[in-house]
Amino acid sequence: MTRWFVIVAVLLLATAVAPPPRAARQSSGYHVVRRYPLGGEGGWDYLLLDPASRRLFISRGTRVVVIDADSGLVRGEIPNTPGVHGVALAPDLGRGATSNGRDQSVTIFNLRSLDTMARVRTTGGNPDAIVYEPATHRVFTFNGAGRNATAIDLMAGAVTGTVALGGKPEFAVAPGDGRIYVNIENTAELVVLDARRLAVTARWPLAPCEEPTGLSLDAAHGRLFAGCSNRLMVVVDPAKGRVVATLPIGGGVDGTAFDPGTGLAFSSNGEGSLTVVREVTPDSFTVVDTVPTQRGARTLALDPRTHALFLSTAEFGPTPAPTSEQPRPRPPVVPGSFVILVVGR
Repeated sequence: MTRWFVIVAVLLLATAVAPPPRAARQSSGYHVVRRYPLGGEGGWDYLLLDPASRRLFISRGTRVVVIDADSGLVRGEIPNTPGVHGVALAPDLGRGATSNGRDQSVTIFNLRSLDTMARVRTTGGNPDAIVYEPATHRVFTFNGAGRNATAIDLMAGAVTGTVALGGKPEFAVAPGDGRIYVNIENTAELVVLDARRLAVTARWPLAPCEEPTGLSLDAAHGRLFAGCSNRLMVVVDPAKGRVVATLPIGGGVDGTAFDPGTGLAFSSNGEGSLTVVREVTPDSFTVVDTVPTQRGARTLALDPRTHALFLSTAEFGPTPAPTSEQPRPRPPVVPGSFVILVVGR
């Protein structure tokens, strides 16, 4: 997730000459139905919805802002999370955790009160994605600089092990059976991690995918959806370790989601679009819509109850001219413009 400003800078230049994929003849009915203007300072990364409490957890640079998913009202904050990327929730333990990339730490918090309970140092630099694995009651951080994963016992507040991943990890999903699937960005692979033995048990190439980022799962049919930087979504059969479908999506993807209630998969594309894919059969998929969102809206969270999606972004100013000191300048964020988009039917 550390390269997102570069992606936005490229997209600001590219969208004028490279429009997003055209929507298919069939429409999904999805569109931006609400906007929650939150303002405030700081960047953003992953979002996570707690369906039980209807709270949306939003990473904001040095803190996590928690809002009511139905009203957009702020319900609380988890402070002192420098460089926060993601949030993981353990409802069975009443705890949650954040991955703090800037100081190589995890903040463990009380899920009800949001009070900080412990801070744990990870075993690799820049912890990015973080997931809870319920079979082991551990959270795992996926450390971009360390190219490894750190396993942490949430109740003890202690590291229980480290797993070398053989590349730079991006997003991960945990089905709940002791396995974790992880995208490896620089090698374009999908890695299977045994959460009990703390070992990699398989790695599969994702070609023609390049630089996989977002990852999601259709648990009922055993299909994984990986978003790729070369404007593709690949669908993977984890039972056989092979790509079963490849679909065109928009540029700048950083998140995918699958809704078991509708059979739709989504990719949030930083260029300003949401690609909607229908699962016809477990081996047959088709793009049914390309929904306009807003530039920079590259990550998403799915609401399984309402089938809506939440995306975070802001307004951007003009990109400064390149200089020798800054050959790839970042477009500035317009102060106070941060917003949550609600995309629904």
